Amino acid sequence: MFCNQCQETLNSKGCIKNGVCGKKGEVADLQDKLLYVLKSIAFYNLKARSEGVNEEATDRFVLDSFFATLTNTNFDRQAIESLIIKGFNLRDAIRAKIPEDKFTAEKDLPTVATVTPESIEDIDVAVHSTNDEDIRSLQELLTYGLKGMAAYSYHAYILGYKDEAIFEFIEKGLVSITDDTLGLQDLIDLVLECGKRGVSTLALLDKANIETYGNPEPTAVNIGVRDLPGILISGHDLHDLEQLLEQTKCMGIDVYTHGEMLPANSYPAFKKYEDFIGNYGSAWWKQNEDFEKFNGPILMTTNCIIPPRDSYRNRIYTTGVVGFEGLIHISEKEDGTKDFTPLIEQAKTSKPPEQLESGTIVCGFAHEAALSVADKIIDAVKNGKISRFMVMAGCDGRHKGRAYYTEFAKALPKDTVILTAGCAKYRYNKLNLGDIEGIPRVIDAGQCNDSYSLVVIAQKLAEAFSLKDINDLPISYNIAWYEQKAVLVLLALLSLGIKNITLGPTLPACISPNIFKVLVDNFNIRPNAIVEEDMKILLNQV
Repeated sequence: MFCNQCQETLNSKGCIKNGVCGKKGEVADLQDKLLYVLKSIAFYNLKARSEGVNEEATDRFVLDSFFATLTNTNFDRQAIESLIIKGFNLRDAIRAKIPEDKFTAEKDLPTVATVTPESIEDIDVAVHSTNDEDIRSLQELLTYGLKGMAAYSYHAYILGYKDEAIFEFIEKGLVSITDDTLGLQDLIDLVLECGKRGVSTLALLDKANIETYGNPEPTAVNIGVRDLPGILISGHDLHDLEQLLEQTKCMGIDVYTHGEMLPANSYPAFKKYEDFIGNYGSAWWKQNEDFEKFNGPILMTTNCIIPPRDSYRNRIYTTGVVGFEGLIHISEKEDGTKDFTPLIEQAKTSKPPEQLESGTIVCGFAHEAALSVADKIIDAVKNGKISRFMVMAGCDGRHKGRAYYTEFAKALPKDTVILTAGCAKYRYNKLNLGDIEGIPRVIDAGQCNDSYSLVVIAQKLAEAFSLKDINDLPISYNIAWYEQKAVLVLLALLSLGIKNITLGPTLPACISPNIFKVLVDNFNIRPNAIVEEDMKILLNQV
């Protein structure tokens, strides 16, 4: 095993026996094999696309399987093994549909095209097996960006939205990682193209969510509890939440969100459910404490699961791409629906959740809501009431260094506004930071995928101030990252020409010194340091 795809990887270098996330070494190795099978599928499916014989089932399999390899998503050895077998069968079926003359020009097919269930055991299939440090760094960066793209495409796909150009680029990227003839500049171009396609992916998911559930509205979300049994839903999948709310309607069971599901409380479509109560607990990494005290069943819909404690193991369920050995998995039916009866029946016999806190937190400031008060924001800037916006989007995690983000938020001058998305907000969204003439000092755009909203807001503000360069806005970027979706968001920001990003709490372990220099030279990206030093830089006081 060697895995360095998340921010908490061992010693900021790589996990070599078991993952810090709790993933066993054998599962990590199986996920490397699954990724290699996806590369084999991509090799043939690109040809199938050119022949017009690509099938939608292939697109869905690639999204599901790719997503399953993300950090804190699927720890189930048997589930990964099943995907590998299915992947080989799918690859062979695709190959059979392609006319034989399409291969006559290729004297020797690459190993990725000829790999079999037997031969894969003898191949070093991991992306980090490349000897050249800089080539390897770019291949990994591209791989993790593609993983993020697959995850966000998955969410849009579930809601009926897809873009063939995104699917094709995912396949192109997978095949490129196996191409030894590509040099540094070729891979740099692909990484930047991944960022560009990332913007399209985030825009597609934004459209899918809004057209399905309405524009998020500024909402004061309850963080207390009622004296009724409840079901807790965590992760990112809004479609799972919708089905759960429909199935629990009028049953006397409360539904609470957790972690990245918090922003669901701001969508109009969900506000009609009287038993949709609010948010319980905090970020994903605190789930042991939160889940233990919730008392009722918990549904994990996407990545963010951690190895469960025995105290609540019998009441946590997985669905979609999530898996953990020994837990009950709620599968999708052929018609795309799910039956959450096991959770509902268990909830009926559960005690109400233990109160963790009380009050409300405000979210729902996606681009439509934020831009509806754009005139007010612009006037506040022109009048000196708002001196600067600080983008503090991204991920939260267990790393002790993440206390930095709480201290940074506390230390910001009272005339600054935080723009956030993702679970990084849990480091400061319950602080009493106040407002500026009715404008909250923490403007929460939603889940990590809603980072796109922050880009739209910035672009519209640049237009309002007649600025040609978005970097001339009074906006600074102090971003926290954790996993592969955050890598895609970062690449998307870079593709839009956004510069001077401060990134932490540590740099991605896959980035070599030379590739980091490329990022510094072209985008002036920098690692975070200490609050006082970064504050001066990000407030343009040096």
